[in-house]
Amino acid sequence: MNRTVANLFTSPFPTAIQTSLDSLATIARYDSTGKYVAAGRHDGLAVIWDLATRGPVRWLEGHVKGITSIDWSQNSRYVMTSSKDWNVIVWDLASDTDPPRRQATIRFDVPVVSAAFHPRNSKIILVLLSSGEVYVVDLRREYRGRYELCEFQDDEEDEVQMSRSRSAFSSARFDLTGRHIFLGTTLGLVLVFNSRTKTMIAKHKISGASIIRGIEFDASGRRMVTNSSDRVLRQFVLPVYAPPTAYNEYIEQELEPTHRFHDPISKVGWHAMSYSPDGEWLAGGAADDAAHKIYIWDSAREGLLASTLDGGRELLTYVHWHPTKPAIASVTNLGNILIWHCPTEERWGAFAGGFEEVDENVEYEEREDEFDIEDEADIARRKMLEEEKDVDIEGGAVDVDESAVVEHLRQHTSENDDDVLWALDEPDDDVRGWKMKVLVEDEQE
Repeated sequence: MNRTVANLFTSPFPTAIQTSLDSLATIARYDSTGKYVAAGRHDGLAVIWDLATRGPVRWLEGHVKGITSIDWSQNSRYVMTSSKDWNVIVWDLASDTDPPRRQATIRFDVPVVSAAFHPRNSKIILVLLSSGEVYVVDLRREYRGRYELCEFQDDEEDEVQMSRSRSAFSSARFDLTGRHIFLGTTLGLVLVFNSRTKTMIAKHKISGASIIRGIEFDASGRRMVTNSSDRVLRQFVLPVYAPPTAYNEYIEQELEPTHRFHDPISKVGWHAMSYSPDGEWLAGGAADDAAHKIYIWDSAREGLLASTLDGGRELLTYVHWHPTKPAIASVTNLGNILIWHCPTEERWGAFAGGFEEVDENVEYEEREDEFDIEDEADIARRKMLEEEKDVDIEGGAVDVDESAVVEHLRQHTSENDDDVLWALDEPDDDVRGWKMKVLVEDEQE
């Protein structure tokens, strides 16, 4: 249990840089607890940073070319890295070896753009290749294999498709439940597949969009934001999808965005976007060629721009929101990881009930009985009376179980659902309570 004090006057989004990690990173992502950051570098090395000590604790050496994506398993035991060297590696941070033991190595014939764990089982992996192909790689014994996801075509459309080039996939994401896979295409489409059957259940046309470069979901799983090549972030409220049928039926529907996020003045593009833990705010990392800028919008209500964070002259390459706090990790083009936080003003009056803050020195007037010797029985009686007083807990300390928060984000479907049962079959070893061996630089050398 962690103890956090609820403060209604604290900003819900970060406003200043707390620290900078010199990591030579191109991408950085928090784990599910927010205690660690995994950073991928252009030389193929990945580093796990401990935010409490602000130092590296594990080094993942296995790639020979730049890291393209990093993902954490549900309870942070496994880290997955994809690279331009055509490989996807799953690392077991519970191992005592250095570098950590490889849980799995998956090789393809082309560079890998991204790889992501299934939210409920790290043995199920979604991989996007630079060739525009998407595979679901299942490492479980009963389901072992690579399953390519392809757009379903009606018989009437076959001749039309023969005369034009096939649209390639440009982004791929599991939703928060793991039931569905959302694929963005180079033609401005978002295709939805069932994770268990690998069949397409929906096709959405995004009006005005061309290449869908990224997809993200809020904490509820009902809202989705897309990043397209027209330099506009679009937010949608997703419909409820029916279970797959035996006749390969799917819905075809054009989605209308509830909000459009963009910079109407500079018209910059976006490298990445990330929702706040409660889904109320959206952070967009601008592809500005002159400054390091993060735009924050009120995504839950009017969609207005709330703040713009300026990180200096080092350009931004990636951004990720902390899973439980108003904090953001952004990466610069020089490899530094900037940790943004919401600074709080020190209140010295909180250290003692009778303490009074003053703007300037004043002459202190001693009370007549201030230093009188008090009877021990009276002291004990007064303390007992203070302990018996009722405590107002509405605005005081609140117990927050970080693991419970993380689990809540994934519990959106019934455990008796066929898709959930399929994902939980042959579960992984990523359970709560595992321990990571921390290595210092001297041990690593």
